Amino acid sequence: MIKVVDGCFAYPKSSQILDHICFELDDGKIMTILGQNGIGKTTLIKCLTGILKWTDGYTMIDEKKIHNIREINGLGYVPQAHPLSFSYTVRQIITMGRTRYVGTFSVPSAKDREAVEQAMEETGISDLADRSCNQLSGGQLQMALIARALAGNPKIMILDEPESHLDFKNQFLILKLIERLADEKNISCIINTHFPEHALMMSDKTLLLGDQKYLFGNTEDMVEEEHIAEYFQIRSRIAEVKDGENSRKAFVVLDTLK
Repeated sequence: MIKVVDGCFAYPKSSQILDHICFELDDGKIMTILGQNGIGKTTLIKCLTGILKWTDGYTMIDEKKIHNIREINGLGYVPQAHPLSFSYTVRQIITMGRTRYVGTFSVPSAKDREAVEQAMEETGISDLADRSCNQLSGGQLQMALIARALAGNPKIMILDEPESHLDFKNQFLILKLIERLADEKNISCIINTHFPEHALMMSDKTLLLGDQKYLFGNTEDMVEEEHIAEYFQIRSRIAEVKDGENSRKAFVVLDTLK
């Protein structure tokens, strides 16, 4: 379980970006962070991962207060997929996810290699093991970065816009993989996204982030027309869509408010 209590953050000589953020996410649940560009979503992600330090408030993992990044065990971070500066193979980049288990001057053990192979299998990229990451498609590279986080056996996974710059099919594959990891491996997943429809599709909880304000709760209560108008300045409709005997909610944009 991950919990944030009164999390505040401001960069030096600037106004407060995050103002007394509070939320709690149980094991095996998915949370989405929604908000406009530049509102502080990535800053929140950096505070959660320990890259930035809260100016006030704190994070708790399994009821233990986290004071610095060295205390964060069992947390996997998946950045946005961008071209890499070095021509690592897929296997090499995923092996980096085992860094905290491998000594400074040691080589990966049989256990490390097994974890890497399992992570590739779980993400469906075993056939890409020896390919350079610079030769991968956007979707393949994003899968490799998720596999790198998985190799570290995380209890909590934080993903920064994992579906950005991907086509519809690869967006769907990434989201379904995250759902499966939460369900089958009991990993708590926190996803920074621009897409309210993705929140409706997969998440249990949603945090709507605005200008020095936020809302947090069950996704169906957060992703609704009034809140979307307030936080995104768009007019929308939430509709029920039938899929055989099943139904789910769909998000439709109608117009902007400004």
